Amino acid sequence: MLHIITRVSSRNFFGNLRKMSSFANLKVEIPSPYVFHIELDNPKKSNAISREMWTSFGECFASLHSNPECRTIVLSGSGKNFCAGIDLMSLMSLGTELSEHEDLARRGRVMERNIRLYQDAFTSIENCLKPVIAVVHGACIGAGVDLITATDVRYCTSDSYYQVKEVQIGMAADVGTLQRLPKVIGSQSLVRELCLTGRRMESQEALQCGLVNRIFPTKEEMMKFAFETAKQIAALSPVAVQNTKKSMNYSFNRTNQEGLDHIREINMLSLQSEDFLTAATAAATKGEAAEFSKL
Repeated sequence: MLHIITRVSSRNFFGNLRKMSSFANLKVEIPSPYVFHIELDNPKKSNAISREMWTSFGECFASLHSNPECRTIVLSGSGKNFCAGIDLMSLMSLGTELSEHEDLARRGRVMERNIRLYQDAFTSIENCLKPVIAVVHGACIGAGVDLITATDVRYCTSDSYYQVKEVQIGMAADVGTLQRLPKVIGSQSLVRELCLTGRRMESQEALQCGLVNRIFPTKEEMMKFAFETAKQIAALSPVAVQNTKKSMNYSFNRTNQEGLDHIREINMLSLQSEDFLTAATAAATKGEAAEFSKL
């Protein structure tokens, strides 16, 4: 079940929040204005992702993408591990659906529909214009790696480890790791070793290769730092922050000139925004911190 915990007293702040009661095994907190905390909440199974959770991810991040109350997101896992991968028991329902068809083409269409559901769920994290900070502790296996490679910033604890384990259960990873991990790490040799062997990668190696950019001794320290970072982002112009993520996503697989053309088209409007004048005035006068209206 989804739990929503609010820690901010202003009723107006929550007046326009979308009802989120349909999201399975996700707990949503709002620890400070404009900062959302999404926690994988299936600790008895080490946050293994069921079919219902896949659907919840897609719907949740699509909602936050357009929610003006949300400016940045911290993504964590409850219990002893961040994520143990896909919940294999939940695939039983897929077997039942496949058994309804004898024809190979129709069984293939069932598989395509389900794989697309899983892929789109994590792509919704990448497409969400609100920056997403992943905080990883313990195991991050299979779908967990798919999940964090779709986020913007990744922190971890010293006890965390990572496995692209799909090859060890007779399949090729199909929810984003093979596409995103090479871009995150940059070393084709290392990525292929990880994906072809399914071996564990410990936290120090994850730091060295760039999968994460900070390691913390405890989860508590990591969470504290992540929320402080999220608050810093949330205090900035939402126009500037969201356009920054949009431009970086767009430019990653394109030429420099294509990226420059894209940001020029964005800023021809955004530089006329009240946010630009507000932020520039605050910086020039060194007065009180600028405040920005909802976007």
